[in-house]
Amino acid sequence: MIMIKKLIVLTLMLSSSGNLLSQNTVCIWDGMDVRHGKQVTLMPFLADDNPDGTAVIVCPGGSYFWLDDVNEGEEVAEWFQNKGISAFVLRYRAAGFGAFFWHHRRIFHGKQHPDMLEDAQQAIKFVKEHYADYNIDPDRLGIVGFSAGGHLALMTACFSNTTENRPAFVGAIYPVVTMNGPYAHERSRRALLGERRQNDQMMRDSLSMEKHIPDDCPPVFVINCLDDETVNYQNSVLLDTALSEKNIEHKYIQYKTGDHGFGVSEVFGTKESRNWKNEFIKWLKEIHI
Repeated sequence: MIMIKKLIVLTLMLSSSGNLLSQNTVCIWDGMDVRHGKQVTLMPFLADDNPDGTAVIVCPGGSYFWLDDVNEGEEVAEWFQNKGISAFVLRYRAAGFGAFFWHHRRIFHGKQHPDMLEDAQQAIKFVKEHYADYNIDPDRLGIVGFSAGGHLALMTACFSNTTENRPAFVGAIYPVVTMNGPYAHERSRRALLGERRQNDQMMRDSLSMEKHIPDDCPPVFVINCLDDETVNYQNSVLLDTALSEKNIEHKYIQYKTGDHGFGVSEVFGTKESRNWKNEFIKWLKEIHI
């Protein structure tokens, strides 16, 4: 049964991967010598009516092995676009199906940390540099991620080293947070760290986001569901605790039902969990970025 589910996911991902290939898609590493950099793209969904210039980088989930480009990418960006918020879907480097099935990164480097983080930081920098072309406010550019993409969004906020790659706010939707202990999402950990580093305790600690909340962390919005069967809900509890201890402005909503991977769907998840979208828009207005 597990293998059947894997094959279904593989088929869906492959069938959706071509949707992002359009004339609007840009390569954010164009002209730079970056390993697999040509695969990293950003697809804009620009809002027609965006008076305050708010924008988001959207990071799909997929356990750092693949990307859910549609459900947690294009559909999310279109939803933001319709709400008057410009959005950019980031196709960051993910380990890939080959690494998932054949573990070839025991021999070859492949794609692993810090590739994903560098992509997200470059995406923010790229959009800020082209803010006039996109008609957005660079000081109101945030990042929203789902599942493993939520972990990536958090890394981007916590490890930003300049204002050029720092997001104004973070949305972590049913996120992977910790790389340690019983709550760690092992598949994401293997994909992110690679076969040779996944058991390195120092590396696990360095990428467990509850341990690395900076004093100047931007505002964070977090949601998850108690019945999440993919990423243990305690990940978000750890994050909420860490943010509270640092007195970081944030909002944590814990839903009873909804499971995982529903994105902005009006079909998947539950009526309760699907309300996160409205809560997020409300929160953006409250934080006055």
